[in-house]
Amino acid sequence: MSEHTDTDAAHDEAAMATARARLYGLLAATFDGEAETTAAALDRGAFAAVAEVFPIDIETADLRGDGYDADSLAIGYDNLFAVPGTHYVPPFASAHAVDPSEAFESDSRYHTAGEAGELLGDPAAEMAQLYAAAGFSPERGDEIPDHVAACFEFMRALCEREAALLDEGGSEANLDAVRDLQARTLSRLGWIDRFEAAVASSDTVEGVFAAIARLARTFTAWDAQEVVQTDLQPSETTSSELPDQ
Repeated sequence: MSEHTDTDAAHDEAAMATARARLYGLLAATFDGEAETTAAALDRGAFAAVAEVFPIDIETADLRGDGYDADSLAIGYDNLFAVPGTHYVPPFASAHAVDPSEAFESDSRYHTAGEAGELLGDPAAEMAQLYAAAGFSPERGDEIPDHVAACFEFMRALCEREAALLDEGGSEANLDAVRDLQARTLSRLGWIDRFEAAVASSDTVEGVFAAIARLARTFTAWDAQEVVQTDLQPSETTSSELPDQ
């Protein structure tokens, strides 16, 4: 292979890594409650544009248009992900774990030992270990390591690092290390299947967060299988594979 071809391939890979980083960053901001960022992305059709490139049918009606203002999105976010109530969906992996951490103790009415709903269970410990391996400290997710916003923030940082290494001619060893961390992270995001299903059941009025969660689930499954080529740990009730067309 010629040097010119090698350079073109690296450029294409860097562009892909940058595009992935941008989407992970947008998803991280959305699930961290940055309502203005989410409203602006909906206004410019950023989510819908991504949905339309997948070879899978994703309903985009709730992902486009200027009908979403930051204030209403902030209220919707709080009702779904911040304030425990009838529509609350925990935005962290421990609450959706197939095998909750028996030893975890809490006086929260949303937690029973050995059942879903816990906070800082085994998935949080696993994500914290990955962050430590990369020297990464998430700023999103309310200091909950397995919060979906923190996980997506980490993937954004890893994709940005991959792009930088490709642009700068970084060593294969460093590239392999970053891609291994991406694979290990994505393999722990199979719980987003159950998270997306729960959001779809709770976000029945406006539907915008249900649509974004659907996009997030589809994107992470695609990224794991087609780009990083790893397997997501399956959830208890849904397939971690790309949804049927």
